Amino acid sequence: MSVQERKERERADRERLIVATARELAEQQGWDAVTTRRLAERIEYSQPVLYSHFRGKREIIGAVALEGAAEMAGLLRGAASAADDPRGRVTSLARAYLDFADRNPAVYEAMFQLDGGLVFAKEDTPKHLKDAFAALLDNLGEVAGDGVHPALFTELFWAALHGLATLTRAGRLPPEDAERRTRLLVDRLSVF
Repeated sequence: MSVQERKERERADRERLIVATARELAEQQGWDAVTTRRLAERIEYSQPVLYSHFRGKREIIGAVALEGAAEMAGLLRGAASAADDPRGRVTSLARAYLDFADRNPAVYEAMFQLDGGLVFAKEDTPKHLKDAFAALLDNLGEVAGDGVHPALFTELFWAALHGLATLTRAGRLPPEDAERRTRLLVDRLSVF
């Protein structure tokens, strides 16, 4: 291994450490607790080292969001592939999405509520974000209904899931009715 390869590997390792530490701190204490000073202390590097990887908190949030989108895409694809029929796939997708949002509130917040400097719904949208949307689109197109554009249907379904996740987390919806809401969403928005 050359010196350059070792330096690149060490840089990538440091970047992963920064993102993992930011994610952990945000999940434990919220995004307000994530500062470059606190991250530098936790990873035992100086603030200038952090700034050599990320220009600030916004870019760190973006990195956490991209990591979360990649995880979500994998979970959604896995949930869909485990189901035997269209209704089962849609139900599994909805449950997997809502479960991800519930288990990873700070990551979910980075993905969809905070400014991480990421571009959505554009040509230059990052691959991981496109892949997370595609994980839904690839499995929802068949239940959109005649004359309904699959991408528009997927956007509507995603918006409904996002609303459920956000309102439930904020305590605006009683958690004991979560499964009933999921079934109702699947039944009303999908053509089987």
